[in-house]
Amino acid sequence: MNDHIYERVVEIARYVSATKATVRAAADHFDVSKSTVHKDLTGRLKTINTGLYEEVAEVLKFNKATRHLRGGDATRRKYERANA
Repeated sequence: MNDHIYERVVEIARYVSATKATVRAAADHFDVSKSTVHKDLTGRLKTINTGLYEEVAEVLKFNKATRHLRGGDATRRKYERANA
């Protein structure tokens, strides 16, 4: 694995672990695609740092479990703005 990829994976993982950011938010923050962030966090990180991988996996699991709530809130706000 190239050094810049290794560094990116660890940097993204630390960011997600510290901020509890979603994959989309991390992708925007690091200016990479959601697919890249997902592959980095679920595939590459496991071979680099298992402890950090477990922390990030918990955040991803929580975000996946609550994404329907965030979507509902976004829809509610959209219609509140349209009807205001």
